[in-house]
Amino acid sequence: MSIVPSNLQHAPDYAWEVATLFPQQGYWSEEEYLSLTDSTNARVEFVDGRLEFLEMPTEIHEELLELLYEALKAFVTDRQLGKVRFSGIRVRTLPGKTRRPDVVFLSKDNFNLRHNRDWDGIDLAVEIVSDDPKDRKRDYEEKLAEYAAAGIAEYWIVDYQDRVVTVNKLVGDQYAEQCRFTSGDQATSVLLDGFSIDVKELFEAADKLAD
Repeated sequence: MSIVPSNLQHAPDYAWEVATLFPQQGYWSEEEYLSLTDSTNARVEFVDGRLEFLEMPTEIHEELLELLYEALKAFVTDRQLGKVRFSGIRVRTLPGKTRRPDVVFLSKDNFNLRHNRDWDGIDLAVEIVSDDPKDRKRDYEEKLAEYAAAGIAEYWIVDYQDRVVTVNKLVGDQYAEQCRFTSGDQATSVLLDGFSIDVKELFEAADKLAD
C-alpha cells in the first residue's frame, strides 16, 4: 500500500517511489518497525501499527539526559543492581506498542526480558519532556497510562519548562504520584533506595546552555 498522498503521486522531482516501499500508517507490523529503526537514528516509536515520530532532541534535552543517565548508571553499577540504558533501546510495553524512553533501568532479576534488538520490559523509565504540546501530552498522559499497564514499577517525568521532576510509583495497575520535586529538593527513587538527584543542580546545568 502506498503512503504517498494521491494529489502528489505524480509530482516531479520527488523520490515518491521510495515511499511506496513502506506500509500506510496503521498497517505497520512490529517486524517492519524494527527493521526500519535498525537502520535510522530517527526517534520513532510504534503504536498500534502506526509510527510516532518524536521531537529531535535539543542540547538542553541531551544535557539533562546525560546527567540523569550518568548518575543512575553510577548508582546501579556500584551496587550491581542491573542495567541502565539511554535513548535508543526499544522497549515493548504492551502488545502492539514499542517505546524508546530517554533512560531505562532493568534489574538483574529481570534480565530474561533483555534481547539484542529490543526489551520486553523495564523496571524504571525516565522521560524528559519537551515544550511541544504533543510531546507533553504523550509523556504526561499516554505514557503514564501505558507504562502503568505495562507494569513498569517507577516512572520519572523530567520537565525543564516547569522545572519539576515528578516521580510516579506503580500501585496496583496505575501510578500514584509519589512526589513533585522542585528546586531545593532531592528527587528520590522509591524503587532504588538511596538514589537521588539534586533538582536545582540538574536544571541549572541545562540553564547554562540556554544563555
